[in-house]
Amino acid sequence: MASGTVRIDVDGHVATLTISRPEKLNALDLDMLKALADAADEVEANANVRAAVLTGEGKGFSAGGDIKAWGGMSPQEFGHAWVRHGHRIFERLATLRVPMVAALNGHALGGGLELAGVADIRLAEQHIKIGLPETGLGMVPGWSGTQRLVRRFGAQAVRRMALGGEIFTAEEARLLGIVDVVVPTGNALAAARQYAGRIAARGPAATEIAKLMIASANGEDNGTAVEALGSILAAKTGDLKEGVASFSEKRPATFKGEW
Repeated sequence: MASGTVRIDVDGHVATLTISRPEKLNALDLDMLKALADAADEVEANANVRAAVLTGEGKGFSAGGDIKAWGGMSPQEFGHAWVRHGHRIFERLATLRVPMVAALNGHALGGGLELAGVADIRLAEQHIKIGLPETGLGMVPGWSGTQRLVRRFGAQAVRRMALGGEIFTAEEARLLGIVDVVVPTGNALAAARQYAGRIAARGPAATEIAKLMIASANGEDNGTAVEALGSILAAKTGDLKEGVASFSEKRPATFKGEW
């Protein structure tokens, strides 16, 4: 299916999300952010999907936020309509119910690297470059580049990119733990789909729970993880069935402590 500038293709238990603005190296604007949010909702609602792949169309994964989209905004507009809005959408993708594999088929810079950072696994083609060039424009990373990326990649790697302006090759990024696997040019999407298929073949409930537990251990989204796991557990108990039945029958509940 299509959702604005993001295409969604489902093959078996794997959904592929492709950001599609190749003429701009998939630079992100407000329409693309909305399309990413819609795509996340669609994947979340499809109970048949057990894993997702995120990639970009053409030569680039994503060149980051489109300067033309935010360059003319007032500080208030920039903070709310751009940074906060994008932050919420990236958080939505990072906390997707199913594991996500990013296929980095081209450069991932600035917001593009922050987008890659929402994935659970990253596969990068050997020719790509990775970095956070925002401070060279007098700007700072705003879509969790100094938060999620620090938790997932380590503070020193982010310092080198954000403070020193270092641009890493795919292999350098692998050694730093920014990407997990480096593949030959042209192979990222196929390799990512294969990896996503490997995830989808495992127990879907266990995989979803494991993702929540890992996020909690890493200091991400602790409240949601704890409440989701607790709610799943409570929903399976005999006590809940009795509570719902007593409500419907307008009588006092008789709880037996049944798990």
